[in-house]
Parts: sequence; C-alpha cells; structure tokens
Amino acid sequence: METPAVYSIPMTTRFRGITVREGLLFRGPAGWGEFCAFPEYDDREAAAWFAGAREAAEEGWPEPVRSRVPVNCIVPAVGPATAADLARASGCSTAKVKVADHPGSAGEDLERVAAVRDALGPGGHVRVDANTRWTVDEAVREIRALDRAAGGLQYVEQPCVTIEELAAVRRRVDVRIAADEAIRRAADPLRVSVREAADVAILKCLPLGGVRRALRVAEAVGLPCVVSSALESSVGLAAEIALAAALPELDYACGLGTGLLLTTDVVAETDRLLPVDGWLPVPRTAPDPVRRHEVAADPETTAWWRTRAERLASA
Repeated sequence: METPAVYSIPMTTRFRGITVREGLLFRGPAGWGEFCAFPEYDDREAAAWFAGAREAAEEGWPEPVRSRVPVNCIVPAVGPATAADLARASGCSTAKVKVADHPGSAGEDLERVAAVRDALGPGGHVRVDANTRWTVDEAVREIRALDRAAGGLQYVEQPCVTIEELAAVRRRVDVRIAADEAIRRAADPLRVSVREAADVAILKCLPLGGVRRALRVAEAVGLPCVVSSALESSVGLAAEIALAAALPELDYACGLGTGLLLTTDVVAETDRLLPVDGWLPVPRTAPDPVRRHEVAADPETTAWWRTRAERLASA
C-alpha cells in the first residue's frame, strides 16, 4: 500500500480556533480516504473518523438519490463589512454565521448577523452557530436578539453543551434549535435522544464513522438533517457530500462550502469541491489528491499523524 500522505494547509481566516488544517490521506481499493480528527481528540473519538476514512478507501459509498446538494455559505467571526462581502459573493441563499466566538462578542455578533441579512436580502436564510458557548439564560437572551437582527433566524446550532440545556432553551424561544455536538460526541450517537431538545440534526459523516453509519444515525434521531463539513480537504469533503446525496430527504441547505476556508487543496484546482451558485455536484468517489506532496506537512507533524493512524488501525 502507498505510504499515507499528511497535508498541512493554511486557512483563509481563523475558524474553530485554528489557522492551519492538517490530515492524513490514504488509498484503498475503492479510492482515497481522509483521516483528519482534530489533534485534541483522543483515540476513542478519533476512531470514528478513522472508520469513516476507511469506508471511503475500502468500500465506497451508497448510491446517491440526488445529483447535487444545496449548501450554505460560511461566515466566520469577522467584521460586518467582510461578513456581508462573503455572503454576497458566495452565490448562496443561506448563510451560517459564527457567533459567541469570544466572551463579550454579543454586539459584534448582532452587527455581523444584520450585515449578512442585508447582503442576502429578505428571501435568504440566516442560521447561527454558537458551538456550545452559552449558558441557558445567555442562549435565550442572545437568540432573541439575534433573531431580531436577522429578521428571523432559520435555526440556532448547538447554543449550549448538554441535551438538557438544549431542551430548556427550546422551551423558551421561538427559533428552531439544531443539535450537533450533542449527537456526534455522545457516547452512542445511535441511541441519543434529542427529540425534546432539537428541531434539526446536524450530521458530520467522518466524525460519525462514515456514510452508512451516519445514515443509521439520521434514521435513529428522526429529525430533519443538515450535513455539515468537519473542515476536510476535498477528499474528505466528498464523503460528506456523499452522505447528503444519500439521505432520503434533504430539507435544508448543507454546511459543505468549507473548501473556501482553505487557501488551497490537496486536489487539482479544477477538482476542488467548491460551491457554484449555492450548489455542489455529487462525486462518485473522492477526487485524486494529486497535490498532496505540494502541501505536505513537516516531518514531525507527518510522523505524529502516521503514528496516530497506525495506532487506530491496530486497535
């Protein structure tokens, strides 16, 4: 088997607290897979990501039921002018706006959301993601304010940490609540119950163990689903698109436009999975990472990723 390649790609802006994305690529009989569990994740949590990468490389994905998927644009924690420019240039009718990036960000969040609403116009959809940063009372207060700034939010993603907290927030606001970490970071995503806590389920293929397992999670949670990226290169992003393409129903735009957050990619420029006019085509296999050696990580980082993957492969 070809030696796994490790990439290191700078991001266009800080996102999720990082400025460089890293991951490991390997090829199997079905094509290329990507293992890119964030470095702070322990082996228990990283094992699902590795299983998703192996599925892509060794089995491939189920047949799609659609040939393209709608996507939202991503608006990081940037100033209102930049936020508006990103939304306007994206070609998307839905925007996911990061909020609660740091303590005391409420005023900045309101300006950012209002700017995105103006850029999208009244027919666009605005959703926000707080990444578990709020308490219940903070979430209720901020959601109400952001809902007014947005002229109506489509939903709020993971405002608090626990399912119980999400349920408490949901009872007190008139905005849909979406569960992300509450599902994928649960001890068993197939058994977690979020029906009282959420209106929408956020699914991430690689963190859930691959397309097939994510489809089982979607069936188990019984809620409308949005497929979101885990900041992969186009190799891993292809698996996320495959999940969105295989879901029986897809009521909302998906968070799969994250390729725009990377300064470059492991694939040829013409093969990058970037949205056009708010849509992404559905690939049948991951694109070939022909540029993997051009964006190779340094030797120390490469050794760390390979050791990690070998440890998970033998577990």
